[in-house]
Amino acid sequence: MHPDPPLPRRVSRRGVIGFTAWGGLAAAGVLLAGCAPEPQREIALRDPEPRAHPVPERDPAPEAAAPAVLLLASLAQSDAVAIIDPSRPDADAVQQVTVGAAPWGVGVAADGRTGYAATAEGLAVIDLLGATRRALVPYAHPASRIESGEYRPGGLGLAVSPDSGRVYVAVTAGDGAYALEVFDTETQKFIGSAPIGLRPFDVLVAPDGAWAATVDHDGFTVTVVDAATLAPVSHVVAPFGTEGGLASWEKPHYGAVDAAGGILLPYQGRVVVRLDPLTGATASIASTANSHAHGTALAGSTLLTVGTGAFGNADGSANLSLLDVSAETGAAPERIVPMDVPHETVAVWTDAGGSEFAAVAGGNTRNEGWDGITLVALDSLEVRKLPVAGYPQAVVSYARS
Repeated sequence: MHPDPPLPRRVSRRGVIGFTAWGGLAAAGVLLAGCAPEPQREIALRDPEPRAHPVPERDPAPEAAAPAVLLLASLAQSDAVAIIDPSRPDADAVQQVTVGAAPWGVGVAADGRTGYAATAEGLAVIDLLGATRRALVPYAHPASRIESGEYRPGGLGLAVSPDSGRVYVAVTAGDGAYALEVFDTETQKFIGSAPIGLRPFDVLVAPDGAWAATVDHDGFTVTVVDAATLAPVSHVVAPFGTEGGLASWEKPHYGAVDAAGGILLPYQGRVVVRLDPLTGATASIASTANSHAHGTALAGSTLLTVGTGAFGNADGSANLSLLDVSAETGAAPERIVPMDVPHETVAVWTDAGGSEFAAVAGGNTRNEGWDGITLVALDSLEVRKLPVAGYPQAVVSYARS
């Protein structure tokens, strides 16, 4: 299978509305008010000199409120996704949107207004503000059958480019071949694809949008696809070898991209591999979590990794690892939070006061999880549970502008 013909490199069409825009408008308002001419005053000729007239104090311009940070989760055992606001009471925290059968990966555009879900039927385009599905776009490699579960055909991992101009979706028709399909958000069409490795749980994108990568679970590989040409290059990443093949537990599941563009891949709660996506070079960071690694996300220099328990050469229990992976650190500090059941993925959620939490999705792919999100405070490690019906499997956070 060959990649589609090269495509011209895209130029960002969208910007992100943030604090700078609001601050500029507020500052402009104060400047205009301060420069307005005062009304002319009559001064009596017998006055020896004009008297000072104090300028009345003006109320400071109101500060723009910080955008609300929400979660978007795929409800793998249903046909919906959930928009979740963990700051609200449990009964009001979850809003479901029907998107299509058995959703897997999810992503959100930079402005927080449009979401995407990789379903078994096609790519769902979601109006997050109106909580409705705008479109369900068929894949170029449509599923031969509609099913649910870990081995179903259809869309798997998904990621949105930094400029929100593209959505990358890993798909399979169920015939043993896998492709990374490229969706153009302006034309609302799939515009190309590239062959990738076996069962890509996750899709990642470079900070500058120059490449997209798939974490190919059953192939022990990470396939890096050039954004301009769609040419794929696969790197074998197997710190414990490839013995056992498809039956092996020592395979990659999910990854995270650091600010320098390195791909961080946790294995078995024993090691995190940092992969250079362009050269294939690797470096290792030791971990003590000792738990079969699934979803992962970065909170600054802290790598959050979901451990699902004793599988393969990991013999520990389900947990959440918080590992410092900064380059300045010698022996990387790590904190371990026990989980009562296996979870699947994790995202960083920030409350209105600026406190950060790990939002850990309970929808474990081996059906050993639970219907909800577990929230772990990154400072105190305090744990709170938030019920979410439908088995939330993949979760991402986003700011609603």
